[in-house]
Amino acid sequence: MEVLVAGELEIRPSEHLARARGRTLSLSVRELELLAALARREGRIVAREELYETVWGAPLRGQDRSVDVYVHKLRTKLATALPEWEFIHTHFGFGYRFQPEPSHPFHRSETRR
Repeated sequence: MEVLVAGELEIRPSEHLARARGRTLSLSVRELELLAALARREGRIVAREELYETVWGAPLRGQDRSVDVYVHKLRTKLATALPEWEFIHTHFGFGYRFQPEPSHPFHRSETRR
């Protein structure tokens, strides 16, 4: 059974489960598949095309923004669960990189007014 761990984030793809500090995250099937695809390539910049083919099972079509939409949803849910960490980083023109890094204080929800 595959278990992907990144700090306090645990992903169990075969169980369709992700936990933050032991608490289950509410993720759709696609969100979980995208999170697992990124986590399996931790530290590597992954092209949108590769992510789309891995998660959606087909070549990326034209201007399809599905990967970007789902990355945004994942970032929001991860930031809510673990606000002191950033997991998904954008590399404009290249793709996304999964790497747990401390978030900057001005990005954390508790510092917003």
